[in-house]
Amino acid sequence: MSWAQSVTQCIQSGGTLTSIEDPIESNFLIEHADLHTSKTSGFWIGIYRNVNGQLLWQDNSALDFVNWGEGQPLEDQLDYCVELSASSGYWSVLPCSSQKGFICKKPKINPFLFALYLFPDAKKDKANGHLNMWILLTLVLIILLGMGFMIYFACRIRTRGQTAREERWYSTQTEHSQVLPERDKESDSTNDTEKNEHSVV
Repeated sequence: MSWAQSVTQCIQSGGTLTSIEDPIESNFLIEHADLHTSKTSGFWIGIYRNVNGQLLWQDNSALDFVNWGEGQPLEDQLDYCVELSASSGYWSVLPCSSQKGFICKKPKINPFLFALYLFPDAKKDKANGHLNMWILLTLVLIILLGMGFMIYFACRIRTRGQTAREERWYSTQTEHSQVLPERDKESDSTNDTEKNEHSVV
């Protein structure tokens, strides 16, 4: 594929042509590129020259590491693109229409950056990002407190219901126990009256 086709293919898969930020990453790519030397002699990488002639990575990474082959890059090749040699690992410039393999790089998603995805303006304005983070944390705290109060009051209502039932049961038992002795007294007084009547006759 040409360099432009490779860029399009990487973007469609959610990445960019690879940037190489240090010797460790370079060695990793060289080891894996070497496995494909039978298919292609080189791979497009995401370095390019802008209109001012500056070399830049497509993913905006810092250009702190370079691995140019001998005599590369030439200043008169401003409109050329960069390949990673599959056999040596060195970089060289070629016409962008050349047919090469390509290496895409997808960004890692860090779980701690999740809030930055929720609030995209946080990248531009740190103060706003901190404000948004505090708002998010406050909302989570309010939700947790609300759940805590719900659980507390649910338990409290349940225990009140049980206490009220127990009080009613005890009061009912007490009323029954008071009614029985009165009946016994009434029956005793009736029996006494009958005895008196029998004795009078």
